[in-house]
Amino acid sequence: MKNGKKAPTIFDVSALSGFSISTISRVINNPEKVNAETRQKVNNAIDQLGFVPKAEARARALRFMGRIGVITPFFTAPSFIQRMRGIANSLSKENFDLVIYTVDSNNRLQSYLSSLPLTGNLDGLVIMSLPVNDNDVKRLLDYHLPTTLIEYPHPLINSVEIDDVEGGRIATEYLIKKGHRRIAFLGDSDLPEYSIHPVSFRLKGFRKALKSANIEVPESFIRLAPYNQEQARQIAKELIDLPNSPTAIFAATDLQALGVLKATRQLGIKVPDDLAIIGFDDIDMADFEDLTTVRQHLDESGRLAIEILLSHIADSSRPVQHVYLPLTVIERLTV
Repeated sequence: MKNGKKAPTIFDVSALSGFSISTISRVINNPEKVNAETRQKVNNAIDQLGFVPKAEARARALRFMGRIGVITPFFTAPSFIQRMRGIANSLSKENFDLVIYTVDSNNRLQSYLSSLPLTGNLDGLVIMSLPVNDNDVKRLLDYHLPTTLIEYPHPLINSVEIDDVEGGRIATEYLIKKGHRRIAFLGDSDLPEYSIHPVSFRLKGFRKALKSANIEVPESFIRLAPYNQEQARQIAKELIDLPNSPTAIFAATDLQALGVLKATRQLGIKVPDDLAIIGFDDIDMADFEDLTTVRQHLDESGRLAIEILLSHIADSSRPVQHVYLPLTVIERLTV
């Protein structure tokens, strides 16, 4: 109760929203089974009333559920796996279980962001490589669910980030310092609407470095392809077949850089003598393939996200933390 007023009930939510008790219950407990418009109207009523479900109230009283949730894109990308490894390794040393919520649509993302703060089943939440809006953040704060974002900033929520523009710049600048002027860029396309798009910022960094060095490259050197090695291999062959082909390729992800490397082997092109290749991420396979790349400390980002989250669970008065992890070029054998 606040200011002597009776705490709002599920019946009040029903009356304000115009939906039945059973619909309200589904929105709270099984949001993926409710259409987005209905869910939004019910959540608006919940927020307006400040309604706290009984389970959430009980959880607040108990204070400790022993569960940390991670909302993550439904990807099998190596970078996501390594981040998750950092999270899991950190939690294995603590008295918390890891609960993973995979996202394969914007509707699923919004259902998690609207329901998880209400249920009270989690002590904390990590949101990995997914966007949040001000309404999402307000709900997380109103229902006191400690949260850390990875790869996406918000001023009111803890975050672990990198500067993708700077990463694109240092990768390109490294190639320029090695004497390259005909430099191509390969990034990923067809990204789902619910995900973030770091490659667009890496492309900005690429263009920034070229401009600083007074280098112009044809638009045919800028290529986007679906995120897999096979598509990257095909694009690399197209770039190599150009009349005045590039002497270096900056692949904005290591997975695509490995596809480029595969193309050079099939075509008998010597790396780095005939074509230099630099990637981005420093996934495990990059070391195995001796790929020169930009390291973004994937495991460390997961570990640090948990460290920040647990510190705020232990002390909710701690100030919000925004941590930028450094980016470094890892010199191997492809440049």
